[in-house]
Amino acid sequence: MSQRNKATHPATGGTTPGDPASDADIRESSGSDAGAASDPLVDAAAVTRVFGIRHHGPGSARSLRHALEEFRPDAILIEGPADADPLVGFVAADTMAPPVALLAYVPDSPAHAAFWPFAVFSPEWQAMRYGVDHAVPVRFCDLPATNVLAADDDARGGGSDPLAALASAAGYDDAERWWDAVVESVPDSAAFDAITEAMTTLREDAPHAATGITPPPADAAPPLSASAPTDTEVPDPVTTSPLDAPELLEEPSGANGFESPGAADRHDPATAPLIVDQHTLVREAHMRQVMRQVLKGGAKRLAVVCGAWHAPALVEPLGPAAPDMRLLKGLPKTKAALTWVPWTHSRLAAGSGYGAGVTSPGWYHHLFTETERPVARWLTKVAGVLRSHDLPVSSAHIIEAVRLADTLAALRGRPLPGLSEVTEAVRSVMCGGDETMLRLVVDELVVGETLGGVPEDTPTVPLAADLRARCKTLRLKQEALARNVDLDLRKERDVERSHLLHRLRLLGIGWGTPTTGEVRSTGTFRETWTLRWEPEFEVRIVEAAVWGTTLRTAAETKILDTASRDDVTVTALADALEMALLANLGGATEGLISRLEAAAALDHDVTHLLGALPGLTRTLRYGDVRGTDTKALAHVADGLLVRICAGLPGAVTGLDTDAAQALRTQIDAAHTAISTRDDEHSSTEWLATLQRIADRDDVHGAIAGRAVRLLCDAERIDDADSARRLAAALSVGNTPAAKAAWIDGFLGGRGLLLVHDRELLRRIDEWLRDLNEDQFVATLPLLRRTFGSFESGERRAISQALRDTGSAPTTSDGRTAVDPIRGQLALRAATAILGAAG
Repeated sequence: MSQRNKATHPATGGTTPGDPASDADIRESSGSDAGAASDPLVDAAAVTRVFGIRHHGPGSARSLRHALEEFRPDAILIEGPADADPLVGFVAADTMAPPVALLAYVPDSPAHAAFWPFAVFSPEWQAMRYGVDHAVPVRFCDLPATNVLAADDDARGGGSDPLAALASAAGYDDAERWWDAVVESVPDSAAFDAITEAMTTLREDAPHAATGITPPPADAAPPLSASAPTDTEVPDPVTTSPLDAPELLEEPSGANGFESPGAADRHDPATAPLIVDQHTLVREAHMRQVMRQVLKGGAKRLAVVCGAWHAPALVEPLGPAAPDMRLLKGLPKTKAALTWVPWTHSRLAAGSGYGAGVTSPGWYHHLFTETERPVARWLTKVAGVLRSHDLPVSSAHIIEAVRLADTLAALRGRPLPGLSEVTEAVRSVMCGGDETMLRLVVDELVVGETLGGVPEDTPTVPLAADLRARCKTLRLKQEALARNVDLDLRKERDVERSHLLHRLRLLGIGWGTPTTGEVRSTGTFRETWTLRWEPEFEVRIVEAAVWGTTLRTAAETKILDTASRDDVTVTALADALEMALLANLGGATEGLISRLEAAAALDHDVTHLLGALPGLTRTLRYGDVRGTDTKALAHVADGLLVRICAGLPGAVTGLDTDAAQALRTQIDAAHTAISTRDDEHSSTEWLATLQRIADRDDVHGAIAGRAVRLLCDAERIDDADSARRLAAALSVGNTPAAKAAWIDGFLGGRGLLLVHDRELLRRIDEWLRDLNEDQFVATLPLLRRTFGSFESGERRAISQALRDTGSAPTTSDGRTAVDPIRGQLALRAATAILGAAG
């Protein structure tokens, strides 16, 4: 695995990721003297330009591309992990489509990983593209991933934002709006010198934290210091800054197993002081060392692309190398493997927890790719999104929104409308002030869900290569947007897709989630999945690679390992066996069956056996559909049923209400499973067991009532017998709570019984009316739960039945009372009518 990830791509040359030779080359190039960059002869011949950029900024990206075209460098350095140099060559591949990310992980502990994401509008990506398009060597110059992944969290600095300080000085209360107005909306290659000058001014008086270093005088060489990283930088995976931290994993945490460093304790970048931390000093020392190495190697025109905050520390003169070597000496290291992985726009967004994220990656992508009339084309896309949700938007809305955005930009002194002006136009004209409609636009366009792609020959673990091959064969496309897929298990390709998705679930890769499909079917030959690919699945694939080189072998090995644990339950084994069959893991089925038989033989808890029976029955059903041999499974299921029938009558006594409710749920599931299996012998044994339970007097009412109901449904007892048992349960000798529990067990979820069986309805109604106030109050909670479980239509039908028929007692003599006064009125009316007719 690690060897493939360390392979050198022929288009790049250089050392392999994590190769100790990389550090040795740096030390050799710098030596113990002042370094190559301080050599006057070298200085006279070489020219270095430092381009301070903002990470994920389309204006910076376009300005940088123009600046590189003008400067025409013969070597390019980019702020990023230095041991990722061999992966630069993959940028030239036709199938490399951003957004993508560099993934670095520890081979022995893949959960310990870090990402460096790039979009098409990232300046670093455009620098790499310029290099491969013009055959200019491109290297990364930041700390290698071997040091990044070994760094101690405590060594990271706090967060601060120099852009907030510059925005405040310019009269802006939002650093994002200031940068958008000054740089993004007016691309200009000359802006880099101004940005570096501004950052130099900010850095001059920045205090140093926990370093013992004092700021140099204002007229000295550019300081070898930096504040904590900000969103003007390329992402640094070990910093805790909220604005410049790529995705970093120590251990899986949160809903998806990933958590941005420092997410729990973020500083307000607008108010946090600009400070210098030790980690930034080390990073910049390494960048300067790589610059010295490249210059000593013969570069005459060196371009350095880095975060704007680092730019003052990298401009010439670089100064002596000895202080940088001291800072870099003794850094912790670990093994690391690197590769490219697909990324998504939503994970580039700051709201996803990505420290260096931007608020609107979809908007930035549009600005970079649509250079002609970007506002009009953006609003056309907005109209398309709203129309896809059946919302009325016409061409007139688009025209008026464009006019309003242009007017707002003019009033605010902006050369072109920015996202704030466009959003206000959309809210007012297209959405009519409806924030819900605007949220659709933000989610689908402003942020977006574009998923990148990487070449098939990108270094990766064998398990990931197998997944790519299977997806290609089965025509399953990895997409960032969720979509439903209906599978017909009578078709060979759909069966294979089902196997693939179930294997991934077993390995903890939740690409597919079982869901309810729109195609209605009462059989077992259909499955519906919701597919959505998340970038973090790449790390989970690396983690799962420890189990095997293919999805099938890895899933088999993992499920057998889980089944071999001492604390595994019979229910868990039954579920594992069901999953193994769904995933077509024939190599694990025999071992799981043997383990299940052994565990069931030693388990004397009837509830455990009851919990395992439904899973086994479902396995038998799916086995019939998928053509799997289920004889061994039937043998295990029969053995479980024998033990359940023998132990259940004794297990239902002496239970409190909660235990009885839980056991009743298990009895329901087991009854459904046995009925579904449709095996005459099994059904006979099970119903006989229920009969014994129903005939006992020491059983909780919830279980006794349910046993009577199930026997009545199976026609083992007739209506007269069930009515007799109901009358006995409602007799004077039982408490109101016991009576309510019996009714709850008998009716539970079956409101139509009361609609169609009027005698049953009458008996229950009479019992309720005979309760005194105290008894009614005591039984009300259970009764509310019983009748609350009925469908609303069932409750209305019960009410109607009571109104139509009633259950009020009739007089014993059957005579009906006569009202003389009303009778006289009726006779007078009849006489008048007859007289008028005559």
